[in-house]
Amino acid sequence: MNAPFAGMIAGMALAFAGYFGGFGAFLLVAALGGLGWAAGRWVEGGGRARDVRDLFERGGR
Repeated sequence: MNAPFAGMIAGMALAFAGYFGGFGAFLLVAALGGLGWAAGRWVEGGGRARDVRDLFERGGR
């Protein structure tokens, strides 16, 4: 899937959320989409699940 097509799908999801769910749903879909994008870029860059686990273990001590 190329970037313009993915952008179109994301835009359509935001439009449906805004139309049917209001502004709060629009913001929720946008925030979760941003988190998904960031996670995808992190995994694509060589991130591992162990890195996330280590981050939370260090923060809890």
